[in-house]
Parts: sequence; C-alpha cells; structure tokens
Amino acid sequence: MKTPLHIAIILDGNGRWAKSKGLPRNMGHREGAKNVEVICEAAWDLGVKYLTVYAFSTENWSRPSAEVDALMKLFGHYLKNYLKKAMKNNMRVRIIGERSRLSPALQKAISRLEEETAANSGLNFQIAINYGSRDEMIRAMRVLAQDVTEGKYTPEALDEELFSTYLDTAGIPDPDLLVRTSGEQRISNYLLWQLAYSELYFTDVPWPDFSKEELEKAIFAYNNRDRRYGAIVEEE
Repeated sequence: MKTPLHIAIILDGNGRWAKSKGLPRNMGHREGAKNVEVICEAAWDLGVKYLTVYAFSTENWSRPSAEVDALMKLFGHYLKNYLKKAMKNNMRVRIIGERSRLSPALQKAISRLEEETAANSGLNFQIAINYGSRDEMIRAMRVLAQDVTEGKYTPEALDEELFSTYLDTAGIPDPDLLVRTSGEQRISNYLLWQLAYSELYFTDVPWPDFSKEELEKAIFAYNNRDRRYGAIVEEE
C-alpha cells in the first residue's frame, strides 16, 4: 500500500463529540488536542512524512469569546508542553497562519517551538492557527508586489513556483490527501492553493475518536483512487 507523503487534516467535531457525551465544548477541544499527539505518532508509524492540521481558522474568531479565550489558553499550554515531546520524537514543528493577532506569549511559544525543532528529521508537523487560505494568498501577494516594486523580480518572472515560495507552506510539498472528520464535506478556506490536486476523504467520525485505524482507512481509500484521472478505480 502506498502511503501519502503529506496528509492534511481538518480537525472537526470536537464540540459535537463533547455535546454527545453531555460535556462542555472545551472538554471536546481538550480531547481533540490529546488526539493530535496520537495521530502524529500513527502517521509517522505508517510512513507519512508531513502532517498538517487545521486547528483554528481566521473565521473562528467569530465564536463566543469564552470559547475563543479557552482555545487560546489551550494552544498556549499545548505548544509550551509539546516541545519536549517533539524533541523526544525528532519532530519538526511549524505554525502556519497570521500571527500578529495572537498574544505575545503565544507568539513567543511558537517561535521557540519552531526554532528548537528546526533541525529535527522526523515527522514534519504543521499546525494552522489563525489560518485562512484567502488571507494567506493576500498576504503573499502583498509581499510579492512589494518585491516586484523594489526590483527583486519582474512581473514576467511570476509563476506558480515563485508564488508558492511566498505562502506559509513554502518548502513543504502539497498534500496528497485531505481528511476531514465529523461528516462535513467542504474545504473551509483551508490550503486552497495547495489542495489543487489532492485527494479528498470525508468521514463521519468526530476528531476525538479518529484513531490510527481510521487513518489507515483514509490511506486505503487514497490507494483506491486513480491518481492519473482523479477518479475511483473501477472494479475489473
């Protein structure tokens, strides 16, 4: 079975998982954060080299302020404590998204995590926080336009390869497979440029219950796609 080089996941269903168990939404987010570690280990065991997860979108700021505050505290706690695990497991961790809206403490934790894991050679783990693909492309175009104005490039030099170097994911291969949990079947402004040729896999399983076995199911489905034509392989 061929393992995708890069899997991207939309971590959906934490709140619904908590509600189904009579728990507060924040408990769902906590369980979801714990499961990220489980899936990182599972992905590496299965041969995945890059894993990118959608933790908090630019649109998520519109959620109730108490929930957003709880999520930011959870991210801060998670990132500070994840450094030891990342070093133990030889993982390189990068954060994609617009950082200026995040607290100074969270930005500091991000910088430390990225700097201290930069030389690790195991799983490349990307976390999207305050990320939106349209926002990413607008930010990229602003910087590129400034570089053209300053004479670093001519307009004729612009192509897909050059533009990709201005994205948050510069230097990271595009995902081969996108997984979205909890039954929704949309991309939700996630890696729009990078997902141009990715296979999409949707499951009803909520993120806190998404296991190594569920990841294997997604990879199995990926292997049953005809990558030349983008269609399901017909039975002989």
